[in-house]
Amino acid sequence: MAEVSTMTPLGTAPPDFALPDVTSNQTVALADTTSAKTLLVVFLCRHCPYVVHVKDELARLRRDYSPEELTIIGICSNDIAEYPDDAPESLAAFAKESGWGFPVLHDETQEIAKAYGAACTPDPFLYDSERKLVYHGQLDETRPKQGVEATGEDIRAAIDALLAGNSPETTQRPSIGCSIKWK
Repeated sequence: MAEVSTMTPLGTAPPDFALPDVTSNQTVALADTTSAKTLLVVFLCRHCPYVVHVKDELARLRRDYSPEELTIIGICSNDIAEYPDDAPESLAAFAKESGWGFPVLHDETQEIAKAYGAACTPDPFLYDSERKLVYHGQLDETRPKQGVEATGEDIRAAIDALLAGNSPETTQRPSIGCSIKWK
């Protein structure tokens, strides 16, 4: 059953994190993201059909914006005992196959997902240069099994507004996806 994201208030600062990156085996912290004008934190996993549907769009986002414009951080918080496809080794292979090119962090304790109020995968949070939440909602209107490729239209509009010095639209549609698999 699909879960919708909870609408975190705009203007909220991102909760701090320092988690292992499954793609590099290095620890990545929120403090490492200060150089980009925008920060996109996306809660994701391997097994969710909603994430599989947007995986190519996530890779395009990484390619279409420079590191100075956008930092992307993926975080997987699922219970890997019940969902072994989301274990670090499997998730690293998925990130590589998908061509993401951004850190994918493993939130073993699920504390970071809880701190963000993440509810589903994908669950994107976009922050401005001052690291205030300016967008928390769907990447676009497409869904799995519609036969339509993900475009990232909604998230791209928010990123583009920020890069142009404007505020993103404040009316935002929640993301829809698989629920985070809590322990």
